[in-house]
Amino acid sequence: MNKSIKKYLPVLGLLLLVFLLILSVIWLKNEKKQSEVEETVNVYTNKKSLYAGSARWLEQNLSEEDRQAMIRAFTIQEPNVHTFLQGPKSWSEGIPWSGEWCQYTVEGNPFGGFGCGLCCMANIYNTLSPYEISPLDMFEYAVSSSDYAPDGRYGAIDWKEMRNVLRECGVSCRLYRKPETYEAFQEQMKSSKSAVVLISSAEDDTYWQDTPGHYVNIWLYQEEDDTVFLAEPGNPENNRSRIPLRYIYDALKTVSRFQYLAVEGYLEEDNQWKAHGIDEHWNRP
Repeated sequence: MNKSIKKYLPVLGLLLLVFLLILSVIWLKNEKKQSEVEETVNVYTNKKSLYAGSARWLEQNLSEEDRQAMIRAFTIQEPNVHTFLQGPKSWSEGIPWSGEWCQYTVEGNPFGGFGCGLCCMANIYNTLSPYEISPLDMFEYAVSSSDYAPDGRYGAIDWKEMRNVLRECGVSCRLYRKPETYEAFQEQMKSSKSAVVLISSAEDDTYWQDTPGHYVNIWLYQEEDDTVFLAEPGNPENNRSRIPLRYIYDALKTVSRFQYLAVEGYLEEDNQWKAHGIDEHWNRP
């Protein structure tokens, strides 16, 4: 080996070492930065323990890059959607999303027989807000804050009470009758965050059978296959599945005064409840 080259080998080795150290420092900084972003995103998305004021602080103090990462993480996706089940069979079999609320009765009228609408309301409140409550919590709040008055004969919550209670919870929503065309319904579901729909097998029994009237909750319309994500409180086998939106439209119960409630969004400042925590035992997924 050339003597002049050998002379500079230690220097070259030192330079290489310094270069590698610099690369390591840069990598560690990027890893630390990424870790901080991920931690912030995780805190924000884990909204069950997040105070709303903290959410506003995060939005105001994060860099634009981190804020965009947070927004992407906070976009509603199927795993984020709550899908409570109402019945005792689901609870006894340990199926995820079932809970002790199924054992509650009103003058002998079991929650499993009338709680579908309240499960749908709890799904919406928990998915869109920073809080988490049970369907039974929603039942108790609806009784105390609206004209909802269940008894031994009739326990299901009616449309106007559903709308009024959700609005008190910060959820902007409106009641609708079935549009004359499927295309009109389709366009509305594209722009809605969620919807509570009243279906009946008397209208169409393609998907639901022996169902005179039942509230279900739909999310995340997908234009490429014209499907929605179904929160089905009465059927654990169909719960959290994707079904054609057309099934919903065809089965809308037209003898009811309204057929569905469309959800536009959630505003923290409009939430008059801000309850958090589920006291009942339940099968968390």
